[in-house]
Amino acid sequence: MHIHIEKNKDDLGIKASAIGAEAIKKAISENGTANIILATGASQFEMLHELSKETDINWSKVNGFHLDEYIGIPISHPASFRLYLWNRFISQLPTPMNSFHFINTEEDPQKECKKIGEIISSLIIDVAFIGIGENAHVAFNDPPADFKISAPYIIVNLDDDCRNQQLGEGWFKTIDEVPKQAVSMSVTQIMKSKKIICSVPDERKANAVKNSLTPPVTPNYPASILNEHKDCHLFLDKQSSSLLNN
Repeated sequence: MHIHIEKNKDDLGIKASAIGAEAIKKAISENGTANIILATGASQFEMLHELSKETDINWSKVNGFHLDEYIGIPISHPASFRLYLWNRFISQLPTPMNSFHFINTEEDPQKECKKIGEIISSLIIDVAFIGIGENAHVAFNDPPADFKISAPYIIVNLDDDCRNQQLGEGWFKTIDEVPKQAVSMSVTQIMKSKKIICSVPDERKANAVKNSLTPPVTPNYPASILNEHKDCHLFLDKQSSSLLNN
């Protein structure tokens, strides 16, 4: 794992975006296309803002995949990750992407897992842009995460720590409004990505960062699996890295 500690979340977003953009351009140069995964949440604001401004990327040759989505809320809901990605990234690009595979959880989530799973299984993912949750989850794989399941997309139950994080970030007004289930990309599928760009700012993530970087690799701290990836870049700011020397 390559660990980058930046001064603040703005610098983190700039540096994470730059390395991710170079990987996208390299994939297009070598293969004629690039396949990426995009996460959501407050931790991705700065990185996605910078990446959306990349005019040197031929976005018409880029295919995107959605990391996770709640079950039980429509795309019009302010907390919808589909709405988030459209507003904060896809609609902000200088030119349209070749394709983006949103997770539609409004009709038949299990059928949606199978459909998008078949598409992503036929491709090599060049770059996955992800984060780490306050409970050390990756995507919505809350602890103890399943490191062995082979399906690319799965239906998961959200634990209390995860749901409280969504409330704390301001996506919902009350804890009762936070969905209890979601469709999530599996840990196995995330780890298949050639490069992982993991952006984790803010002091509230410091404990999860410390636990994820302290051996052993364990499902109890799902992000610890990233230590086994050959090309994972973990971007921290001063606050999220504050416990690493303690």
